[in-house]
Amino acid sequence: MNLTAVLNDPNTMWILLGSMLLGLSSGVIGTFAYLRKQALIGDALSHAALPGICIAFLITGTKSIIFFLIGAAISGLMAIFLIGLFTRKSRIKQDSAFGIVLSVFFGAGIVMLTRIQQGGAGNQSGLDKFLFGQTASMLMSDVITMVIISLFLITVTALCFKEFKLVSFDPGFASGIGYPVSWLEYWMMFLIVISVVTGIQAVGVVLMVALLITPAVSARYWTEDLRVMIVLSGFFGMMSGISGTLLSTVANNLPTGPLTVLSASFWFLISVIFAPKRGVLMKFARRNKIKREYLRSQQTIMAEGRKSV
Repeated sequence: MNLTAVLNDPNTMWILLGSMLLGLSSGVIGTFAYLRKQALIGDALSHAALPGICIAFLITGTKSIIFFLIGAAISGLMAIFLIGLFTRKSRIKQDSAFGIVLSVFFGAGIVMLTRIQQGGAGNQSGLDKFLFGQTASMLMSDVITMVIISLFLITVTALCFKEFKLVSFDPGFASGIGYPVSWLEYWMMFLIVISVVTGIQAVGVVLMVALLITPAVSARYWTEDLRVMIVLSGFFGMMSGISGTLLSTVANNLPTGPLTVLSASFWFLISVIFAPKRGVLMKFARRNKIKREYLRSQQTIMAEGRKSV
């Protein structure tokens, strides 16, 4: 399918809108996950969501994003609870707890997914596409739900910007002025869960964390202002969603998730090289400028020394 045919197809345009808003909302909410050094939480949630999706399918027998959202959210929250329990009640460190819970939940999900596929219903429903994502398997109802949830995430983040900012940078001060820090942290965690679950069908379980974190890391190279960083992160996520979906649609049989992640990685590479303050080129230019100024100053000192002699 060529690009012109894709852009003229109304159904594809709806899917493109959903992917665009998914990338935008993931970039926005992922900024706070990145600032709070919770990249692994997104990874754990995305992998832990798979058994919840499989159980939801086994119970309902239908591929409904609403039921998948509920099942994956419950599964993800259980994973977060277990990580916290292991960290508090044992000598296991947080990174080890992440690894244990992630592997156990994902392994259980793969076993369930294999059983479903062996029964024949999994492939017919497109459930196997949840590993690496495939926008072609999405129904119009899935796209509409994705649009609504993405707009909800963007709106909530905008309304709670001040609170999220304080909790991310100085939770002690936020607690001192009366903010319910624990509830705000759980609220942010719940938003991350929703973002992960919403994007799983388009990007896939394995790679959803990249759509949360990579745009935020790219945006951090360009600015020191949190508002600007959120806007840039949303922009990079949006462009990644658009390009990944278009490439997946044009190149048949290629999964959306890896293409979206490669697009996000492309924007990260651009940021690393061309960012005005932290970019490699700018650092190289500053280093050369300092070197030239130093050499000129040394030449001036030597010239003055010869004159005095």
